[in-house]
Amino acid sequence: MVPRTRPTRSVLVAGAVVLVAVTAAGCGDTGGLRGAGSTPTAISPAKLWPDLRPASSPAWPYDEASTETVKGVNVPGDDIHEADPVAVVRAEIATHPDDYGGKGAYHATVARMDDCRAGETAGGAGGAGSGARCPLLKAYYRDLTGDGRDDMTLGFRLYPTNQTAVRVYTVEHHKLVQVLADNDAITGVELAGRAVIVRSPAGITGYEYRTTWAWDPQQRAMVFSRDEFLRTGKRTGKHEHTTRTPSPAPTPALSPSASTR
Repeated sequence: MVPRTRPTRSVLVAGAVVLVAVTAAGCGDTGGLRGAGSTPTAISPAKLWPDLRPASSPAWPYDEASTETVKGVNVPGDDIHEADPVAVVRAEIATHPDDYGGKGAYHATVARMDDCRAGETAGGAGGAGSGARCPLLKAYYRDLTGDGRDDMTLGFRLYPTNQTAVRVYTVEHHKLVQVLADNDAITGVELAGRAVIVRSPAGITGYEYRTTWAWDPQQRAMVFSRDEFLRTGKRTGKHEHTTRTPSPAPTPALSPSASTR
């Protein structure tokens, strides 16, 4: 059977040809080719410092990935939805006393975790039913590793700093494994395909940083893939320009379409 759209398309094309012919005849145009004017001269890129000695090593190990098996957290049926987000964060705190203990950079986070109720999915600025001081944010679930199963993205505030911890977990060999750990001052987080995009303030009004972490099947981890300095609005006032390098968390390593629980 011939698709019904084909005759309609033929009629439209035929009509267009007739219209062009009539227009050309009315204007006295013979239909010949016309010059488009002079073409700008192509300028090749200028290579600077051709004798400069190449660097022997990168300034930052962008492809460096770190993973960590989470101890003491069960994953019934290998279903990451069954892992307790509160227990996951507490396991990190217990594993890294230098970061969260005594004089650690994030020591005040420990006391606030006491306001989080175990077994409850976190939501908003705290857990659903948890106290207002609970630093744990809502857990998001999406397949970021491409194995057909959901992975878990967690976020929790790091006190007394202005930073937020972003973590991604997957299940491997019946164990919960952390495949991304990033601490940063954050204005937003998005999940796009198999990547996590972290938006951070740039220190200049109307601009922001966007850091992308993408799944690397060879390293079995989320690795740094892109860092952008983007304009988001009208610049006002005078601000000092700042530079930035990726800052993974000291510990090893959200979009509307992502499923939540």
